Formats: sequence, structure tokens, C-alpha cells
Amino acid sequence: MNRKLHALCAAALLACCWVGPAHAGLFDDDEARKAILDIRSQIDRNLRSQQSFEAQQTQLNEQQAAQLAQIDQLRRGLLDLNNQLELLRGELAKLRGQDEQTGFQTKEVARDVAETQRRLKDQLTAFEERLRKLEPQRVTVDGHEVVVDQDEKRSYDAAMATLRQGDFNVAANTLQAFLKRYPGSAYRGQAQYWLGNALYGKGDVKEALATFKDLISAFPQHPQAPEAMLAMANCQIELKDNKAARKTVDDLIKAFPQSEAAKAGRERVAKLKP
Repeated sequence: MNRKLHALCAAALLACCWVGPAHAGLFDDDEARKAILDIRSQIDRNLRSQQSFEAQQTQLNEQQAAQLAQIDQLRRGLLDLNNQLELLRGELAKLRGQDEQTGFQTKEVARDVAETQRRLKDQLTAFEERLRKLEPQRVTVDGHEVVVDQDEKRSYDAAMATLRQGDFNVAANTLQAFLKRYPGSAYRGQAQYWLGNALYGKGDVKEALATFKDLISAFPQHPQAPEAMLAMANCQIELKDNKAARKTVDDLIKAFPQSEAAKAGRERVAKLKP
């Protein structure tokens, strides 16, 4: 562009210098100078325009470069944000998985705790049941309230149930085992009395007589003592010992004169031969 301007200026100057003689009068020095000044002004304006254009172009280029840099920076920022978003999504999925796992584990723990509590409750119930079986029990024996072991009571009740069924052999064995196991039992007097009856019922009259004698010797005021003395007399009669039977009935009448056993004893002795 500068070369064109210089060429135009040079051409204008040559045109002014080489004007023919016929036209020489048309242009004086002032006009020629003015023409040259106009051309120079035009050239200056063109140069300034060119410089302004180049400056604008440079500014535009700089602005474009800055915009490209900003776009590139924004692109990198967007990429970073996208990466961060993906990381957050991954963390969120991980947390959700942990929550689900934690929730599952919590449910498992809750089930385990419930199962443990159920087992403990069952064990406690079983333990309390065993404890109740082991705890002493208050019962009334021979008109007195006493405390006996549960096993002791069950053993005695079982022996009596067998006796009521008429199984004298088993009842005698069971009662003998009971007296051996619980020699100091509150049921001892009753057990001896019914053992004597079981032995008599199965035909062991001598053993029955010895059992009744032991009962009277150990518990002379036992509620079953009158009946036991009458049973002794019956055993003695069975053994053909009428003298001993009369003696036993006399002792019964003296000890328990108002008892039904004493009345039955009188009637029984009255039938005996002298």
C-alpha cells in the first residue's frame, strides 16, 4: 500500500514538472505548490488511514487472541467441572451403595439382635422353669405347713399314684426308695404308713408289721398312728399272734380312745378266741 502511494506522488510531481510550454501559463508557482501540498495531504491521509486500519487490525487480532484464550480457559474449566461432576457422581454412587450396604447390615444386625433376644428369653424361661422345679414348695403334711423340695414331692406323689392304682409291688419299692433318698422328709410318717399297707397288700405281712412298728416308735402322735396300730394288730392276727394283737389293741385304746381305729380294734379283739 505504501509503494502505491509513493508511486502516485511521484507521478503527480512528474506531471507538474513536464507540463508542455502551451500549458505553462496555466500553472504558476503557487498553483503547482498547492497541487503538491494537496497530493501530500492526500498521501498523509491515506497513510494515517492505513496505519489506523493496521492498528485496528492489530487490536482485533489481539482481542481475538484474548477471546480464544478465554474460550480455551473456559473449555478447560468446563472440562475440570465435568471431571469433578463425574467424581461427585462416583462418590454419590459409592455413598448410596454404602447406605444400602449399611441399611442391609443394619437389618441383619437388627435380626441378629432380635434372634439373640428371643433365644435369651427362651433360655430365661427355661431357666426359670428349672428354677421353679428346684425351688422348695410349701405343702401341708399331717396338718402342718412344711417346705419340701419339688423332686421330693414329685417322688412321693408318684409312689402314691402307683399305690392307688393297686400296684403294691411297685408302690412298695417306690416308697422304700423314697424313704432311703429322703430320710428326713416331712413325708416320712405318711410314707412309712403307706409302705406298711403296700407290703401288707402284696403279702409281706412281717415286713408290714415291722414298718408299722417303726412308724409308731418314731412318730407316736402321728395322725396315722391309730390306723397304724390297728394295722399292726391285723398283721399279728394274720401271723396267729393273738396275744400280741390284744396287747396292741389295748395300747391303741389307751393312746387314742376316741379314734375310729380304737373302736374297730375293740370289735376285732372281741372276736378273737382266748
